[in-house]
Amino acid sequence: MHRKTLLFTLVAFCSLLSVNSIAQSKDEGAIGKAVEQMRLLMINPDKAKLEALAADQLTYGHSTGKLENKAAFVEALISGASDFVSINLTDQTITIVDNTALVRHNLSADTLNNGKPGQAHLSVLLVWIKQKGNWQLLARQAVKI
Repeated sequence: MHRKTLLFTLVAFCSLLSVNSIAQSKDEGAIGKAVEQMRLLMINPDKAKLEALAADQLTYGHSTGKLENKAAFVEALISGASDFVSINLTDQTITIVDNTALVRHNLSADTLNNGKPGQAHLSVLLVWIKQKGNWQLLARQAVKI
């Protein structure tokens, strides 16, 4: 009888770990898709989609130290003040804790900010939060590499 109880407890514990792992994998996939959507929207901005992707409390930090709120972030992309011709992301990691996801990656980009060609090589930290079932960008900070 004792063996059956021990076996049942072990199976139940393993099942809980599996369910948590599946849920986290699902969220990691959703975060990966959100990051890819953000990358594409930074190249071809769409105001409504950018506003839906970003949390109202967004704080967007550039490698220069400049900080933007949600409205300034969206406007910079829509106006072309911040214009990405191409963006390549590498070495991406995703860590999820409850309803918060931390994404780190390296970003290499060709830019055309205010019509001036340039390149960016950055290490980026993105903070995403899950609100009402959707992942939204809460914070971003970049540093030059």
